[in-house]
Amino acid sequence: MVAGEAILSRAATIERSHDEVLAELVREHSRLVYRIAYAVLRRHHDAEDATQETFLRVLRYQSKLAAVEDPKTWLARIAWRVAVDRGKQHGRTREIPLDDPDKPSAEVASSETPADETVHGIQVGAALERLIAALPGKLRESLILSTIEEMSPREVAVTLGINEAAVRSRVFRARQILKEKLAKRIARK
Repeated sequence: MVAGEAILSRAATIERSHDEVLAELVREHSRLVYRIAYAVLRRHHDAEDATQETFLRVLRYQSKLAAVEDPKTWLARIAWRVAVDRGKQHGRTREIPLDDPDKPSAEVASSETPADETVHGIQVGAALERLIAALPGKLRESLILSTIEEMSPREVAVTLGINEAAVRSRVFRARQILKEKLAKRIARK
């Protein structure tokens, strides 16, 4: 009976350590997972659901956790796949904001920056977000992960399942397109 208790004790310790590892992953990377899901889905509630589904998948495959070299990249890849799959399942509907992003918001948070500069910054940010959303999918994905999520080219390559040279090329091309579109926009005004 002593050997049986030792086995149960060891199993409990292993299970507890898996739970602790999972809790640490959630603590350290939940914001990254959410941001990736939101970058793909563009809807708060869908991004939250995708974040939960990502961690449920991690829980389901926790036996593979010990072999993972880079948990951040591993989680980013899972989050990306979950979000893309969710996007395909739910179609291409988009959340419509109540405020028109081209019109100044009625409320501007108090800061050291003058209100007109703050409103202009909000407008530029909204315009840039629309331009990024209009990029071809492959370029947009690489740009978002690289620039907005601040992932290295290697991490982006692993997440998207492409090589690093392709990541660098796509990010460069996306930036060129954005630069051209912004230049045309500025020239019109």
